Amino acid sequence: MKILVTGAKGFVGRNLCANLRNIQTGKDRRFPELKIEEVFEYDLGNTPEELDAWCKDCDFVFNLAGVNRPQNQEEFMQGNFGFASTLLDTLKAHGNCCPVMLSSSQQASLTGRFGNSEYGRSKKAGEGLFLQYQEETGAKVLIYRFPNLFGKWCRPNYNSAVATFCNNIANDLPITVNDPSVELELLYIDDLVDEMIACLQGKEHRCEFNGLDVIPNENGRYCYCPVTHKVTLGRIVELLHEFAEQPKTLMIPEIPFNSFEKKLYSTYLSYLPKEKVAFPLKMNVDDRGSFTELVHTLNCGQVSINISKPGITKGQHWHNTKWEFFIVVSGHGLIQERKLGTDEVIEFEVSGDNIQAVHMLPGYTHNIINLSDTENLVTVMYANELFDPNHPDTFFEPVM
Repeated sequence: MKILVTGAKGFVGRNLCANLRNIQTGKDRRFPELKIEEVFEYDLGNTPEELDAWCKDCDFVFNLAGVNRPQNQEEFMQGNFGFASTLLDTLKAHGNCCPVMLSSSQQASLTGRFGNSEYGRSKKAGEGLFLQYQEETGAKVLIYRFPNLFGKWCRPNYNSAVATFCNNIANDLPITVNDPSVELELLYIDDLVDEMIACLQGKEHRCEFNGLDVIPNENGRYCYCPVTHKVTLGRIVELLHEFAEQPKTLMIPEIPFNSFEKKLYSTYLSYLPKEKVAFPLKMNVDDRGSFTELVHTLNCGQVSINISKPGITKGQHWHNTKWEFFIVVSGHGLIQERKLGTDEVIEFEVSGDNIQAVHMLPGYTHNIINLSDTENLVTVMYANELFDPNHPDTFFEPVM
């Protein structure tokens, strides 16, 4: 399959082309049935001759080219309708009736706050052109009305509030939120790319539109991405400020599987400046070694790094309810645990050459001993709850 992507250097185009290349080169193995021979990337720097040649050879077209921020209103129609016309005329000239996808916009509904949108009118005109092309040629046409998009590589201070907020908060720049209660429908770039790859497989999601409302319909004239998120501006900003505080609090935010929070956190990280990519951790150092908290979570405890110097024993305490994993990743040590009120000791010889996780059992006093005379013992420690100095649930008791 040879695929033509117009607007290949834009936000959606860059993400789509990167993922098509992953499939083409076998790096993305989720789609073994897709065989991609070529990805033709067309943008403003390409020539009409290249467009002509690629329209002749391609087996599928993603038309992502368009104008979002013109210098005057007339450029909307020229950029969004004019290029679409050129593209379709070129395909017709070569008798190429391959499937064609069009990236339109919610504004093409021309309803509600979009009722007087010049941009929406240009997108609506482009939709009409594609529907007419479908009738004339029998080519399969897939028209998507995108809501607000977000994700890595989206240009800030352009046409995405999420990109602007991520960029400004990551770079300690001010933001303006006139009405925190305003709700946006947001489509994450990876969800969009997955839907576009589904188009290549003939598995697109079809619909009709009632204003902005999607009405799923397997025979519908339009297409839609089934995974979107409705979130207020206030909630977006609240989350971004939490993310920005993570290097100080070590608190990883709640990011359930496939949640908006997970996608927004990934997006935020992509805007970090170089000086924030690495951040210092507070090492608690004494003559025995060091103890450094690495990650906190609200409901799932914390992860720490413990370094013990040669010959040092650490621990010698027990917990009522708290439990831990000790995972030695470097060095050679011995873990001992004794159930309170008994003399029976269970032991685990541990090494970075044979990594394993050892439970620290509630009601068992425990320690960890560095058996080396020369090497530090490095242990990853997971505790099921955050340390609370007012209720530490940690009580001194020698193992032996």
